[in-house]
Amino acid sequence: MATRFVIIGGGPAGNTAATHAARLGAEVTLIERDVIGGAAHLWDCIPSKTMIATGGAMSFTRRMRGMGLEQQQAELDVDALTERIDHIKGHLQASVTGLLSSQGVRMLSGSARMVGPHEVEVTSGGSTTVIPADAVLVATGSSPRIPDWCLPDGERILTTRDCYPPKIFPSSITVVGSGVTGVEFVHMFSSFGAEVTLVVSRQQVLPQKDPEVAAVLEDDFLRRGVRLLKGARATAIDREGDEVVVRCDDGRVVRSSHAVLAIGSVPNTAGLGLEAAGVELDRGGYITINRHCQSNLTHVYAAGDVSGKLPLSSVASMQGRKVAEHVMGLQKVAHRHLDYDKAASAIFTEPEIADVGLAEAEAFAEGRKIRVTKVPFSATPKALINNDPRGFVKIISDPATGVVLGGSIVGRHAAELISVIALAVTANLKVTDIVESLLVHPALAEALAEAAE
Repeated sequence: MATRFVIIGGGPAGNTAATHAARLGAEVTLIERDVIGGAAHLWDCIPSKTMIATGGAMSFTRRMRGMGLEQQQAELDVDALTERIDHIKGHLQASVTGLLSSQGVRMLSGSARMVGPHEVEVTSGGSTTVIPADAVLVATGSSPRIPDWCLPDGERILTTRDCYPPKIFPSSITVVGSGVTGVEFVHMFSSFGAEVTLVVSRQQVLPQKDPEVAAVLEDDFLRRGVRLLKGARATAIDREGDEVVVRCDDGRVVRSSHAVLAIGSVPNTAGLGLEAAGVELDRGGYITINRHCQSNLTHVYAAGDVSGKLPLSSVASMQGRKVAEHVMGLQKVAHRHLDYDKAASAIFTEPEIADVGLAEAEAFAEGRKIRVTKVPFSATPKALINNDPRGFVKIISDPATGVVLGGSIVGRHAAELISVIALAVTANLKVTDIVESLLVHPALAEALAEAAE
């Protein structure tokens, strides 16, 4: 009899696990209460990047004179932007559901919870069904974190999911949170012409990133007219008519037409019956997993945001693939474990930011000997042709062996260019492997070879 594999959650982790396990011969049931493709993916990631792309196009029109063109002033069409977002989401969702169907995956719409170690209950439209399972994957994602000192109204006090686009487009906005999501919102709304204030609880935006990387982004924000409130922690957000007031712990007050909370997320593990089934959660509500993504119950797996690992769609998808392989016994043959330290990530600001592997500050903190080489894009012909010489490429390698350990890129198309360094890190390539690659000229990728010299 085929392995009965039940997946709760149809986001990147769930749908990848479903299609891969089905190809390997499992009998797969996928349960999703919101949207196949993932609420976080289709309601957060894709819409935000769509809006950022539109904002980037508007910013480009303001730089046209530097490329020998008459400068234009583009105006935002909110209805057209909304239609574009909906079209992209619809296309992607149809693509995912089509792939699942083609692999014979059984898709159920409804809320799921475990009612025993090997039983999953699905409730939909008032009816309840219990599905037996040999293996269960919990991939239910996360939701925006909302503190007790703020009550979002979806109109002017916003969570991240209220912004694609907001019901009333902001003339001014205060962004609370200076992590990845927060700085992307700053970039997006400033590109659309809003007056933006960023509340930064520490002394640098992107506190977990390389200080040199953060400095480039801060300089760009200041050139755009973004107001940075450093060392300030928001303690209250209230509406006063059509104005939003953000109060900080140091007494500073910011008034704007809108405010958006970008202070992280919480795992969607409540109401799943996990504790009753015997699945252990950590203090944050995340499911504790091992390197195979197994919980303390070896037949119950977790992937994506609920696993407490890197909250990236790429990581979730790879976790889903690895879970499918483990469920079907492929770990007994050639099977590479997922190494979270080698996951590439990107921030879609302008300029873009991307990194992978060992960070310079991390190496110094560990007392590890490294070789750091850095090349500015201003020395690259293609960057000058693009009229965008901002940023740099930094590569970190082992001084004894030349093996590439990590890297950071700030600049145009950084999210694409980091793939070269990510491949080098994953495959244990040496800097000479990059240097001796015959790359295109002129291209931004030439900076990679120069930084590897």
